[in-house]
Amino acid sequence: MTMRQRGITIIFEDDEIVVINKPAGISVTGDRSGQDHILHVLGEQLGMAQGLRLVHRLDKFTSGAMILAKTRDAQSKYSELFAKRLVGKTYLALVAGRVSTCSGTITAPLAQDRHDSRRVRIDPKRGKTAVTGYRLLADFGGIALLAVTPKTGRTHQIRVHLASIGLPLAIDPLYAADRPIFLSQIKVGYRTKKDKPESPLIDRLTLHAYELEVPCRQAQTRTFVAPLDKKFAAAVKMLTKYNPLGMKVFADPSTPAALLAGEPV
Repeated sequence: MTMRQRGITIIFEDDEIVVINKPAGISVTGDRSGQDHILHVLGEQLGMAQGLRLVHRLDKFTSGAMILAKTRDAQSKYSELFAKRLVGKTYLALVAGRVSTCSGTITAPLAQDRHDSRRVRIDPKRGKTAVTGYRLLADFGGIALLAVTPKTGRTHQIRVHLASIGLPLAIDPLYAADRPIFLSQIKVGYRTKKDKPESPLIDRLTLHAYELEVPCRQAQTRTFVAPLDKKFAAAVKMLTKYNPLGMKVFADPSTPAALLAGEPV
């Protein structure tokens, strides 16, 4: 089934903006691949082929909450909120490695890699300020689930910052491993079916923009949550189910229910 047939999940819509749950693997604008992009697909879906405008960006292979504007004024208003760092952003990340602290802040400056234009690297001398907070949600042993709160919005910030402290995304072809996560890696005694290769639990970048907190009138905040897609949710469920500690791996016992319900964490 194609992206066009499935449609884009809409979290919220009013006269100014539309908030979507962006699928992984689709660009926010056209790229060299010539494949459909969010502005095109969503514009057709809403009957606004020429009307939607970008407010902020997500990487092609990152899924999750994203705001698009319906008018030039709305684009200016919401883009300014992001530029002034007034929008709270929480990502969920499945990372590989051993988590030594329950929370932390990474402040390493970032710059484009001079030898590979696709990559970003830590550069204390020439890099731009970048700040990323994180906290442990669950430690499954070898793989962990983090809530990540970037305070700045640099390209590939979360991916590079987490890798720099020994916690790269569990799947990240550019900065870490590109091997899918299989149930056979998690479940003791798992047996594959005869003549049928095992399907991965998840085989894409393990990063999801879960929550946006957007200032609105009278000093209030609107919170938009993008529930996990089926594969990301399946990976978390299986990592929980087949971990020796079960639900006890979560630092906060309420987190699994919140994730299943698409509520803030």
